[in-house]
Amino acid sequence: MAEPYVAVPTWTEVAASGGNCLLVVPLGSFEQHGPHLPLDTDTRVAMALVDEVAELPFVVVAPALSFGASGEHAGFPGTLSIGSDVLADVLVELVRSARDMCAGVAFVCAHGGNADGIRLAKERARSEGDRVYVWGARVAGGDAHAGRTETSLMLAIAPDTVRHAKLEPGRTESFDVLLPELRAGGVKSVSANGVLGDPTQASAAEGRLLFQALVEELTSVLEWFWSELTEPAVAMGPE
Repeated sequence: MAEPYVAVPTWTEVAASGGNCLLVVPLGSFEQHGPHLPLDTDTRVAMALVDEVAELPFVVVAPALSFGASGEHAGFPGTLSIGSDVLADVLVELVRSARDMCAGVAFVCAHGGNADGIRLAKERARSEGDRVYVWGARVAGGDAHAGRTETSLMLAIAPDTVRHAKLEPGRTESFDVLLPELRAGGVKSVSANGVLGDPTQASAAEGRLLFQALVEELTSVLEWFWSELTEPAVAMGPE
């Protein structure tokens, strides 16, 4: 699978649409993903997904926001976090600046730690009358972090970035079991290598299946949101 490519329009091309478009913004992070995956894993996943929907006729793709709220990964060298409040401020300003550009904004997020910041931003943006939709890349039954699920996805979309010699399991209990410890001390307190899952079980074949399912879901929700934006009575989308 080719590396993600985002075709960025000129300002005149955007102007020619007369605001009849949807701005899609990939959201990721820059944080530890075990000894085998790069720090920009979440951003790569978000960009790859958005790249697959870039050809939808109503979509304008923005560059990825590569920093997010990653406080739960503090203590691992390389992790850079801007926190939930700053993330919310950035997203609100992006939505405000897009008002004369597009009919609405869709955030495509591949990092669960961004949830609080996105929620705050969505509430503020909607209170100002902006049309915002948020979609998270979630795999039902997937492990929590840098395990089989994310490693399979990276083997599918960016195989050269996976350090095969450094694949090793982390904590393999369910997220619900680990949650009290995670809340108290972050990932470092429960997993010395930063992995929550078993990446040794990952495969590119599984990753391709997971990725295709996510692309189909994302395509469907963007088409739905666009239809809501172009209807006379605008729905704000599911919470």
